Amino acid sequence: MTPLPTVGQAVIDAARYDAVVFDLDGVVTDTASVHSRAWRRLFDEFLTGRAATAGEDHTAFTDEDYLRYVDGRSRYDGVRTFLAARGIEVDETTVRDLGDRKDHYFLASLEQDGAQAFPGTLALIAQLAGAGLSYAVISASRNCADVLAAAGLPDVFDVRVDGVAARELGLAGKPDPAVFLVAAHRLGVMPSRTVVVEDALAGVEAGRAGGFGLVIGVDRDDHAAELSAHGADLVVADLSEVSVVPEYEPAR
Repeated sequence: MTPLPTVGQAVIDAARYDAVVFDLDGVVTDTASVHSRAWRRLFDEFLTGRAATAGEDHTAFTDEDYLRYVDGRSRYDGVRTFLAARGIEVDETTVRDLGDRKDHYFLASLEQDGAQAFPGTLALIAQLAGAGLSYAVISASRNCADVLAAAGLPDVFDVRVDGVAARELGLAGKPDPAVFLVAAHRLGVMPSRTVVVEDALAGVEAGRAGGFGLVIGVDRDDHAAELSAHGADLVVADLSEVSVVPEYEPAR
C-alpha cells in the first residue's frame, strides 16, 4: 500500500496544473458537521417512528452511515442511498419529503450558528491566486450561495457549480464527475490539468472518474484509508499541509 503523505509532501505544481476545484462542505467551510447533525436528526426520527418490518434495519444513524451513504450527495440521493442500504423501500414523494425536512434542519442550524471557513483553505486559495491558478467551488447542495455568504466568501471563487446549477443542467450527482467537469469547463481548463479537493468518498470517486490530474482527499473524520481506496492521490488532515509551487520562481 502506498503510504499516506505527511506534512510538506502535498504539492500543487503550477507548471502541471492550471486550476483547483474545491468541494464546499468540509473542505472550504466547516459545515459538514452541520449537515451530519441534520441527517442524524432526520433519520433517527424516521427510523424510530417506522413500524418494524422484516428485512429492514432500523438501528440508529451513525457517523459511518453519513460517510458511506450521504456525504457529498444531493439530499434526495442521500435519502435514497441510505434507505436502500437499510433495506427500506419508499416512494418518491417520501424521498422528497424527507430530503426537504433535512434541508429545513440544516438551514435552521446555519441561521442560528452561521458558517466558518477553514483557515488552511483560505491560505491555500491565497497561494493559488499568487501563483496565477484559478479556482472553483462545487457542492451538491442548493444552499451553496447561502453558506458562502454566511462564511463571508460570496465572491471568492471564479466559478460556482452547485445544486441549483446541477438541477438546471440535469447533472448527475456524485460519484458521477459531472459537476467537476462543468466547473473545469467554465474555468476553461482541461480536467487533466485540474486538481480536485474533496472530503467525501463519493467526491474522490468522482474526481478519479473524471480523469482529473490530482485528487486530494481531506481527512477530518479519520477515514484516510477509505479516501485513498476510493480514488484520492494524496490525503491530508487540513489544507494547511498543501503548498503551491509557482511555475516560475521569482528572480533573486
